[in-house]
Amino acid sequence: MVRKILQKYGIRGGCHDQHFLIDERSLDSIVDQAELSEKDVVLEIGGGIGNLTERLLEKAGKVYVIELDPALVHVLKDRFSDNEKIEIISGDVLKLDLPKFNKVVANLPYSISSPITFKLFKHEFELGILMYQYEFAQRMVAKANTEDYSRLSVNTHYFADADIIMKIPPSAFSPPPEVWSAVVKVVPRPSSFHVEDPQFFLDLVTAVFLQRRKKLRNAIIKGNHLLNVPNIKQIVAELPDEFMSKRAENLEPHELAEIANHIFKMKATS
Repeated sequence: MVRKILQKYGIRGGCHDQHFLIDERSLDSIVDQAELSEKDVVLEIGGGIGNLTERLLEKAGKVYVIELDPALVHVLKDRFSDNEKIEIISGDVLKLDLPKFNKVVANLPYSISSPITFKLFKHEFELGILMYQYEFAQRMVAKANTEDYSRLSVNTHYFADADIIMKIPPSAFSPPPEVWSAVVKVVPRPSSFHVEDPQFFLDLVTAVFLQRRKKLRNAIIKGNHLLNVPNIKQIVAELPDEFMSKRAENLEPHELAEIANHIFKMKATS
C-alpha cells in the first residue's frame, strides 16, 4: 500500500530529511501505543505521504498534520481533503504556533529532533509516541553515570517520563536511513524535584554539559556566559565539594537542580 502511494505521486524521499516508514506492522503498532479514541486531538509532525495519518484518522476525533514540503502537502490534501477530521498545516513546525492537542504521534525529522522535542515540552499534552534516531532516543532515557547521559537526558527527565518502546531497522523505511530508529513513549508530568527558576536550571544544565569532562566547579565557571552570575567563582567555592568535585555526567537531575537553586538564590542576593 505505502509503496503504491510513493509510486503514484512520484515521491522518492530523502529531501527535507524524509524517510517514509513503510512497514505496515510498525505503523499499526505506533498507533496502537497511542491508545486513541474519538475524544483525542492528535498532532502529527511531518505527515509525509500520510501513511501514519490515515491510521490516526481511523481512531482519533481530530488530527492536525504539520508538513513542510509543499509536494507532500499536496499529497496529503489529495488523499484526505474529504475527511472532516483532518486539518493540514503547511509550514515549519519550529516557526509555527502549535494547535491545542492532547496527544502527539509522529515520525520526527531527525535533524531537528531536539528543538522539536523541547518545543513540545512547552505545551500541555497527555502522551507522545515519537520516533527518533536510536542514538538520540538512548540519550533521552539515559541515567546518570552512563555514557549516553547528557543535557537531553536531564531535560527530558525534568519534563516527562520517557521510555523506548520499539526499535525499528532501516529496512522499514523508504529510502532506508543509515541508522536504526526508535519509538519513544513520552508522558509529561510535573517535575519530581523543586526548581527555583526553570530557565536558569535548563541554562545551568546546558552550561555544565558543554564542559562535561571538566569537574563541575570549572564547568560552571567556564559556562557562566550562559548564566550571567556576578561573583560566580565565589559562589561556586561555597558549594559542597561532594558536588563540585564531580562531573555533570555523575550527578542526578535532582542534584543538578539543587546546585542551580543555590546559585540562583545567591545571584538574586548579590
